[in-house]
Amino acid sequence: MTWNPDQYHRHREARSAPARDLMAMIPALPFRDVVDLGCGTGEHTQTLAERFPDAQVLGLDSSAEMLAKADPGGFPGLRFERGDILDLEGSFDLMFSNAALQWLPDHPALLARLWERLRPGGVLAVQLPANHDHASHRLLTETANEFGAELGGFTRFGTAHGASPVLTPAQYAEVLDGLGATEVTALGKVYPVVLPGAEGVLDWTRGTALVPYLSRLGAEDGERFAAAYLERLHSRWPGERVYYAFTRVLFTARKPG
Repeated sequence: MTWNPDQYHRHREARSAPARDLMAMIPALPFRDVVDLGCGTGEHTQTLAERFPDAQVLGLDSSAEMLAKADPGGFPGLRFERGDILDLEGSFDLMFSNAALQWLPDHPALLARLWERLRPGGVLAVQLPANHDHASHRLLTETANEFGAELGGFTRFGTAHGASPVLTPAQYAEVLDGLGATEVTALGKVYPVVLPGAEGVLDWTRGTALVPYLSRLGAEDGERFAAAYLERLHSRWPGERVYYAFTRVLFTARKPG
Protein backbone atom coordinates (compact mmCIF):
# COMPACT_ATOMS: atom_id res chain seq x y z
CA MET A 1 0.00 0.00 0.00
CA THR A 2 1.12 3.54 -0.73
CA TRP A 3 0.48 5.84 2.22
CA ASN A 4 0.27 9.63 2.12
CA PRO A 5 1.41 11.11 5.46
CA ASP A 6 0.01 14.54 4.65
CA GLN A 7 -3.44 13.11 3.89
CA TYR A 8 -3.36 10.96 7.02
CA HIS A 9 -2.50 13.97 9.20
CA ARG A 10 -5.29 16.15 7.84
CA HIS A 11 -7.28 14.80 10.82
CA ARG A 12 -4.33 14.57 13.19
CA GLU A 13 -6.10 15.65 16.40
CA ALA A 14 -9.01 13.23 16.00
CA ARG A 15 -6.70 10.34 15.14
CA SER A 16 -4.38 11.10 18.08
CA ALA A 17 -6.99 11.12 20.85
CA PRO A 18 -7.25 7.29 21.18
CA ALA A 19 -3.45 6.99 21.24
CA ARG A 20 -3.26 9.42 24.15
CA ASP A 21 -5.82 7.35 26.05
CA LEU A 22 -3.82 4.19 25.38
CA MET A 23 -0.65 5.89 26.64
CA ALA A 24 -2.46 6.70 29.89
CA MET A 25 -3.29 3.00 30.35
CA ILE A 26 0.39 1.94 30.32
CA PRO A 27 1.78 1.44 33.84
CA ALA A 28 4.91 3.27 34.97
CA LEU A 29 7.43 0.43 34.87
CA PRO A 30 11.19 0.42 34.15
CA PHE A 31 10.89 -0.77 30.55
CA ARG A 32 14.21 -1.49 28.83
CA ASP A 33 13.12 -2.34 25.28
CA VAL A 34 10.03 -0.81 23.71
CA VAL A 35 8.55 -1.30 20.24
CA ASP A 36 5.88 0.76 18.48
CA LEU A 37 4.25 -1.57 15.95
CA GLY A 38 2.99 0.31 12.91
CA CYS A 39 4.52 3.58 14.10
CA GLY A 40 3.60 5.63 11.01
CA THR A 41 5.35 8.99 11.13
CA GLY A 42 6.57 8.35 14.67
CA GLU A 43 4.91 11.00 16.83
CA HIS A 44 3.69 8.44 19.35
CA THR A 45 7.05 6.66 19.24
CA GLN A 46 8.65 9.94 20.32
CA THR A 47 6.17 10.15 23.19
CA LEU A 48 7.22 6.67 24.31
CA ALA A 49 10.89 7.68 24.13
CA GLU A 50 10.18 10.79 26.19
CA ARG A 51 8.18 8.90 28.80
CA PHE A 52 10.72 6.07 29.12
CA PRO A 53 14.08 7.83 28.62
CA ASP A 54 16.14 4.86 29.81
CA ALA A 55 14.61 2.48 27.26
CA GLN A 56 15.67 1.53 23.76
CA VAL A 57 12.65 2.43 21.62
CA LEU A 58 12.03 1.01 18.14
CA GLY A 59 9.47 2.42 15.73
CA LEU A 60 8.53 -0.22 13.13
CA ASP A 61 6.48 0.42 10.01
CA SER A 62 6.15 -1.08 6.55
CA SER A 63 5.61 2.26 4.77
CA ALA A 64 8.66 4.05 3.41
CA GLU A 65 6.49 7.15 2.86
CA MET A 66 5.49 7.29 6.52
CA LEU A 67 8.98 6.57 7.84
CA ALA A 68 10.42 9.35 5.67
CA LYS A 69 8.56 11.76 7.99
CA ALA A 70 9.73 10.05 11.21
CA ASP A 71 12.22 11.99 13.29
CA PRO A 72 14.27 10.59 16.21
CA GLY A 73 13.97 14.07 17.72
CA GLY A 74 17.25 13.94 19.59
CA PHE A 75 16.27 10.94 21.72
CA PRO A 76 19.41 8.76 21.87
CA GLY A 77 17.52 5.53 22.44
CA LEU A 78 15.02 6.02 19.62
CA ARG A 79 15.34 4.49 16.17
CA PHE A 80 13.03 3.70 13.26
CA GLU A 81 13.11 0.68 10.97
CA ARG A 82 11.11 -0.47 8.00
CA GLY A 83 9.58 -3.91 8.43
CA ASP A 84 6.43 -5.98 8.80
CA ILE A 85 4.84 -6.65 12.16
CA LEU A 86 4.59 -10.36 11.38
CA ASP A 87 8.36 -10.48 10.82
CA LEU A 88 9.18 -8.89 14.18
CA GLU A 89 12.25 -10.32 15.87
CA GLY A 90 13.68 -9.87 19.34
CA SER A 91 11.95 -9.49 22.68
CA PHE A 92 10.47 -6.45 24.38
CA ASP A 93 9.24 -5.20 27.75
CA LEU A 94 6.59 -2.97 26.20
CA MET A 95 4.83 -3.63 22.90
CA PHE A 96 2.68 -0.68 21.80
CA SER A 97 0.49 -0.47 18.71
CA ASN A 98 -1.76 2.39 17.66
CA ALA A 99 -4.18 1.86 14.76
CA ALA A 100 -2.14 -0.79 12.95
CA LEU A 101 -3.21 -4.33 13.85
CA GLN A 102 -6.56 -3.96 12.07
CA TRP A 103 -4.66 -4.48 8.80
CA LEU A 104 -3.62 -8.00 9.85
CA PRO A 105 -5.79 -11.15 9.87
CA ASP A 106 -6.62 -13.74 12.55
CA HIS A 107 -6.18 -11.72 15.73
CA PRO A 108 -6.14 -14.65 18.16
CA ALA A 109 -3.15 -16.07 16.26
CA LEU A 110 -1.62 -12.59 15.92
CA LEU A 111 -1.81 -11.92 19.67
CA ALA A 112 -0.28 -15.32 20.40
CA ARG A 113 2.58 -14.45 18.05
CA LEU A 114 3.18 -11.07 19.69
CA TRP A 115 2.91 -12.62 23.14
CA GLU A 116 5.92 -14.79 22.32
CA ARG A 117 7.95 -11.61 21.76
CA LEU A 118 6.87 -10.09 25.09
CA ARG A 119 9.24 -10.66 28.01
CA PRO A 120 7.97 -11.92 31.37
CA GLY A 121 6.62 -8.94 33.29
CA GLY A 122 6.14 -6.99 30.06
CA VAL A 123 3.08 -5.11 28.84
CA LEU A 124 1.14 -5.29 25.57
CA ALA A 125 -0.82 -2.11 24.77
CA VAL A 126 -3.01 -1.93 21.65
CA GLN A 127 -5.51 0.48 20.16
CA LEU A 128 -7.35 -0.18 16.90
CA PRO A 129 -10.47 1.01 15.08
CA ALA A 130 -13.70 -0.96 15.34
CA ASN A 131 -15.70 0.90 12.71
CA HIS A 132 -16.03 -1.97 10.25
CA ASP A 133 -19.84 -1.98 10.60
CA HIS A 134 -20.10 1.78 10.02
CA ALA A 135 -21.95 2.91 6.88
CA SER A 136 -18.78 4.48 5.46
CA HIS A 137 -17.10 1.06 5.44
CA ARG A 138 -20.13 -0.83 4.14
CA LEU A 139 -20.43 1.62 1.25
CA LEU A 140 -16.70 1.28 0.57
CA THR A 141 -17.06 -2.50 0.30
CA GLU A 142 -20.01 -2.05 -2.07
CA THR A 143 -17.87 0.21 -4.24
CA ALA A 144 -15.03 -2.33 -4.21
CA ASN A 145 -17.42 -5.03 -5.37
CA GLU A 146 -18.55 -2.75 -8.22
CA PHE A 147 -14.90 -2.38 -9.26
CA GLY A 148 -14.14 -6.08 -8.86
CA ALA A 149 -12.57 -6.39 -12.32
CA GLU A 150 -10.28 -3.39 -11.89
CA LEU A 151 -9.26 -4.56 -8.40
CA GLY A 152 -8.80 -8.18 -9.39
CA GLY A 153 -11.45 -9.18 -6.87
CA PHE A 154 -9.59 -7.52 -3.99
CA THR A 155 -11.49 -6.29 -0.94
CA ARG A 156 -9.83 -4.98 2.18
CA PHE A 157 -10.71 -7.99 4.34
CA GLY A 158 -10.68 -10.54 1.54
CA THR A 159 -14.43 -11.15 1.25
CA ALA A 160 -17.31 -9.61 -0.66
CA HIS A 161 -18.90 -8.70 2.68
CA GLY A 162 -15.75 -7.05 4.01
CA ALA A 163 -15.56 -9.09 7.23
CA SER A 164 -13.10 -7.47 9.62
CA PRO A 165 -10.60 -9.35 11.82
CA VAL A 166 -11.19 -6.88 14.67
CA LEU A 167 -12.71 -8.46 17.78
CA THR A 168 -14.83 -7.02 20.59
CA PRO A 169 -13.19 -5.87 23.82
CA ALA A 170 -14.59 -8.96 25.57
CA GLN A 171 -13.13 -11.25 22.92
CA TYR A 172 -9.70 -9.64 23.21
CA ALA A 173 -9.86 -10.06 26.99
CA GLU A 174 -10.74 -13.74 26.58
CA VAL A 175 -7.89 -14.33 24.13
CA LEU A 176 -5.42 -12.59 26.44
CA ASP A 177 -6.64 -14.59 29.42
CA GLY A 178 -6.10 -17.74 27.39
CA LEU A 179 -2.49 -16.66 26.84
CA GLY A 180 -2.03 -16.36 30.59
CA ALA A 181 -2.19 -12.57 30.77
CA THR A 182 -2.75 -10.69 34.00
CA GLU A 183 -3.96 -7.13 34.66
CA VAL A 184 -6.09 -7.18 31.51
CA THR A 185 -8.02 -4.02 30.66
CA ALA A 186 -10.13 -4.00 27.49
CA LEU A 187 -12.63 -1.35 26.52
CA GLY A 188 -14.46 0.26 23.64
CA LYS A 189 -14.85 4.00 23.24
CA VAL A 190 -16.48 6.34 20.74
CA TYR A 191 -14.49 9.42 19.70
CA PRO A 192 -16.98 11.70 17.92
CA VAL A 193 -15.76 13.48 14.79
CA VAL A 194 -17.90 16.04 12.96
CA LEU A 195 -17.19 16.06 9.23
CA PRO A 196 -18.41 18.49 6.52
CA GLY A 197 -20.85 16.24 4.69
CA ALA A 198 -20.12 13.37 2.34
CA GLU A 199 -16.99 15.12 1.04
CA GLY A 200 -15.66 15.18 4.59
CA VAL A 201 -16.20 11.43 4.96
CA LEU A 202 -14.37 10.87 1.68
CA ASP A 203 -11.47 13.03 2.87
CA TRP A 204 -11.34 11.12 6.17
CA THR A 205 -11.26 7.72 4.48
CA ARG A 206 -8.64 8.83 1.93
CA GLY A 207 -6.16 8.77 4.82
CA THR A 208 -6.86 5.16 5.82
CA ALA A 209 -9.63 2.88 4.54
CA LEU A 210 -9.34 4.01 0.91
CA VAL A 211 -5.58 3.48 0.79
CA PRO A 212 -5.53 -0.25 -0.11
CA TYR A 213 -7.99 0.34 -2.96
CA LEU A 214 -6.44 3.43 -4.50
CA SER A 215 -3.00 1.82 -4.18
CA ARG A 216 -4.17 -0.93 -6.54
CA LEU A 217 -5.70 1.36 -9.15
CA GLY A 218 -4.22 3.70 -11.73
CA ALA A 219 -4.98 7.41 -11.57
CA GLU A 220 -8.01 7.27 -13.87
CA ASP A 221 -9.60 4.22 -12.25
CA GLY A 222 -8.80 5.64 -8.83
CA GLU A 223 -10.72 8.81 -9.58
CA ARG A 224 -13.67 6.79 -10.91
CA PHE A 225 -13.60 4.67 -7.76
CA ALA A 226 -13.55 7.73 -5.50
CA ALA A 227 -16.40 9.32 -7.48
CA ALA A 228 -18.53 6.17 -7.23
CA TYR A 229 -17.84 5.96 -3.51
CA LEU A 230 -18.68 9.65 -3.03
CA GLU A 231 -21.99 9.14 -4.82
CA ARG A 232 -22.90 6.46 -2.31
CA LEU A 233 -21.80 8.69 0.56
CA HIS A 234 -24.01 11.51 -0.72
CA SER A 235 -26.98 9.14 -0.78
CA ARG A 236 -26.34 8.22 2.85
CA TRP A 237 -25.43 11.73 4.05
CA PRO A 238 -27.05 14.37 1.82
CA GLY A 239 -26.55 17.19 4.31
CA GLU A 240 -23.59 19.41 5.16
CA ARG A 241 -22.78 17.79 8.52
CA VAL A 242 -21.89 14.20 9.41
CA TYR A 243 -21.56 12.99 12.99
CA TYR A 244 -18.95 10.28 12.59
CA ALA A 245 -18.92 7.89 15.56
CA PHE A 246 -15.23 7.01 15.54
CA THR A 247 -15.28 3.74 17.54
CA ARG A 248 -12.07 2.23 18.95
CA VAL A 249 -10.98 -0.78 20.99
CA LEU A 250 -8.19 -0.29 23.53
CA PHE A 251 -6.58 -2.99 25.63
CA THR A 252 -3.56 -3.58 27.83
CA ALA A 253 -2.28 -6.79 29.41
CA ARG A 254 0.75 -7.89 31.40
CA LYS A 255 2.71 -11.10 30.98
CA PRO A 256 3.41 -12.89 34.27
CA GLY A 257 7.01 -12.98 35.30
